[in-house]
Amino acid sequence: MPGDREALDAYSRVVTHVADALGPSVANLRIRGRRGWATGGGSGVVITPDGFMLTSAHVVAGPGRRVRASFTDGSDLEATLVGADPLSDLAVLRAESARLQAAELGDAAELRVGQLVVAIGNPHGYAGSVTAGVVSALGRSLPARSGGATRIIDDVIQTDAALNPGNSGGALVDGRARVVGINTAVAGVGLGLAVPVNATTRRIVAALMRDGRVRRAWIGIAGGARPLPPRAAAALGRDRAIEVVEVIDGSPAARAGLRAEDLIVGVDGLPVRGVDDLQRLMTEERIDTRCELAVVRAGVERQLDLVPRELGEGRTSAG
Repeated sequence: MPGDREALDAYSRVVTHVADALGPSVANLRIRGRRGWATGGGSGVVITPDGFMLTSAHVVAGPGRRVRASFTDGSDLEATLVGADPLSDLAVLRAESARLQAAELGDAAELRVGQLVVAIGNPHGYAGSVTAGVVSALGRSLPARSGGATRIIDDVIQTDAALNPGNSGGALVDGRARVVGINTAVAGVGLGLAVPVNATTRRIVAALMRDGRVRRAWIGIAGGARPLPPRAAAALGRDRAIEVVEVIDGSPAARAGLRAEDLIVGVDGLPVRGVDDLQRLMTEERIDTRCELAVVRAGVERQLDLVPRELGEGRTSAG
């Protein structure tokens, strides 16, 4: 009979390697509520040796939450919420330790459909959870809400690696043991979703670590994607735009003269084909800064000067 080492095929060796490498970096998060410490509340991933951890915002939602992080080596640490961003479903915690094993962050932009991924969580304390599967789809969208504001999380990873609610905030890892996503939702039987770790995510995490929050620009419209009229599509070289359904009174869009039924096709020369494109462009750098909105009105393209404001609670809009 072959020994254990010989019995492991290539697939098993990859999963075993990833589990060994990431297990010490993934914690079980227990949230203190009215009835004491909850068990299996969620998971978190250590991203720096001095204790910064990444998790899902919905795991630590709520003011004044106290969090404890338990690791596979038996250590149990108090963690402080540094900042949460419900509109990306990401949050950063800081544990009271300078000797944690940090996971390596990868880039979800390099993933391919069919690629092996491993989901690692710690939903019930010291007994970690490891499941493996493949990337089922890329480019999915997931709506996220904060107060009255709604935003779309772009490029969500869909995987068939089995997840359960306690895995939220845990790591989705590639075959080289790099974190490429943060598990965020169970969408159905055999279907899990993860917020990607990419350039956008890294900016959000950096803002949370630095400021405890993420600032976004807001123009004050509600709308949705629609096909461009054939003549405008031929002139612009693209086939879709955002149709403005509503302009919020007193908003930057209203002051700029934007109207219902206008078609937004660009911001500062960058193409806009849908709401997700507009949201991606409404970054902190555009707050209180003049930008040029390209719109098609009654078949004619025109430019509007607009100064976005900061997105705040209670503002309901596509952008």
